[in-house]
Amino acid sequence: MKQYECFVPGCSWKTHADDEAEIVRRASEHMRVAHQETTIRPSMVEQIKARICEADKASS
Repeated sequence: MKQYECFVPGCSWKTHADDEAEIVRRASEHMRVAHQETTIRPSMVEQIKARICEADKASS
């Protein structure tokens, strides 16, 4: 299980998924809805991927 926390300062949104592609999909949708990003640029996808890590056993 992998986890991700939003990189926008002050945003506490997070998600868990089995694979990186699903986390990128969810995070991209979050950026569109919560942060009004109309275009998800490749640099944003790279930022998302850089913040994906293995979920702590206690938090899953």
